[in-house]
Amino acid sequence: MSDTAAYGVLEPGAVHFDDLDAFGMLYNSHYAVLAERAWVAYWQRREVAYSSDWKMLDDGFNVAKELLVGFDAPIDRPGTYGVHLWVERLGRTSLTYGFRVCSPDGSRTYAHGRRTVVRLDRGTLRPAPWSERARELCTALLRPGAEED
Repeated sequence: MSDTAAYGVLEPGAVHFDDLDAFGMLYNSHYAVLAERAWVAYWQRREVAYSSDWKMLDDGFNVAKELLVGFDAPIDRPGTYGVHLWVERLGRTSLTYGFRVCSPDGSRTYAHGRRTVVRLDRGTLRPAPWSERARELCTALLRPGAEED
């Protein structure tokens, strides 16, 4: 799978037999799980949210504020799919990323959505600014016309 798309990044995502519901389709909440796993893998490889030994770093200490998923077509078999990720809005302490669960080459969309997270200070549990490295990586993923604060 390519690590590039017209904007953002295209990550692989695996659907397993036990991810399918009684109708043989990917269970609705698993589309969000595919996006979350792709996002974590992207950050972990760059050692921003997690180190190579999976130690959570400061930028990894964030919580979900909002999640929206729309469904376009069912996934009805196990296999490798694509997850197209990009940044919609980069704030001082928050980040909204968009995603598409798609075919491995990105040509067919099964679901799309967005997720907003807020980075927290570990001690106070209050919003905290993203590191310069995280901001740099997020800026590289900005969708054309997206917002950066």
